[in-house]
Amino acid sequence: MMPTNNEIGAKIRDLREMRRVSVEELAERSQLTVEKIHAIESGGVTTSLTPLLSIARGLGVRLGTFLDDSTTSGPVVSRADTKEKSAVRFAGAGQSGLEFHALATNKSDRNMEPFIIDVHAPESDEFELSSHEGEEFIYVLSGTLEAVVGKEKYVINAGDSIYYDSIVPHHVHSAKGVETKILAVIYTPN
Repeated sequence: MMPTNNEIGAKIRDLREMRRVSVEELAERSQLTVEKIHAIESGGVTTSLTPLLSIARGLGVRLGTFLDDSTTSGPVVSRADTKEKSAVRFAGAGQSGLEFHALATNKSDRNMEPFIIDVHAPESDEFELSSHEGEEFIYVLSGTLEAVVGKEKYVINAGDSIYYDSIVPHHVHSAKGVETKILAVIYTPN
């Protein structure tokens, strides 16, 4: 089972303390504010994926470290009946959020982060672009996704996919006010 946002914050705090990294050092390494680190660690905010990727890089771990319960180096099977139990919701400016269902939570030596993501209808047309090292592949399972990558907008329908360098500022959200479901694979270099 994937941890809740409160458990993710506790894992970040435990890792930071175990590595003897102060909140100020982590804020500097991850280019986030001290206040943002405190809020994430306390579980007081639902954050977006980009700050978690920055924190993972700042601590020298992969993103999955925050999402895993136990680890194995062998194959990992994700069962359909566990997806609802394993959801973690991330907020995004101008949208009601993204609900992530991790597909490889207990694979310890993975280089990719595969997810099924429920992309909820946006609350407004306002959103912020974000960027991080790596690459992203998105396949739309149902609904319609709008992907803004750099200065370009792409409408991705069910059955379509997009692959982009995630260092380029980007944002994905449900298009036309409909709920959308995607398969996303995120790669971040170590």
